[in-house]
Amino acid sequence: METEVTNPYRSTADKAAIGLSLLCAVHCLALPLFLSLFPALVAIGFQDERFHLLMLMSVVPMSLFALTLGCRQHRSFYVLGTGALGILFLIASIALGHDLLGESGETVMTLIGATLVSVSHVLNFKLCRSVEACADERC
Repeated sequence: METEVTNPYRSTADKAAIGLSLLCAVHCLALPLFLSLFPALVAIGFQDERFHLLMLMSVVPMSLFALTLGCRQHRSFYVLGTGALGILFLIASIALGHDLLGESGETVMTLIGATLVSVSHVLNFKLCRSVEACADERC
């Protein structure tokens, strides 16, 4: 049986995508509290849509990179599907925004998307590690 060479950046990309997804979730949950406690934070622009776009432009390529490399290795395509669904939720929350979803709806969609992306990367990381361990032991 031929084993595929693993990409050392996949693990790092998984970890970074998990961190960025968690940052999205913390941003959605904590920002209203911080803005009510520290109104001067409005000047920084964290509530601006540009922040959401920046996060999305960071998460999408990193997720696609890590998940496609991982799926090549472990062949569990539901992980890629879960990540893609999470990315779709994140894109939809930005595309539909406050106008159609309202503040709560946008937050809920973002949290669902960030959770799905994080879960897919945790699964991807674990499955790739188990495939690597199995290859080392010649399972």
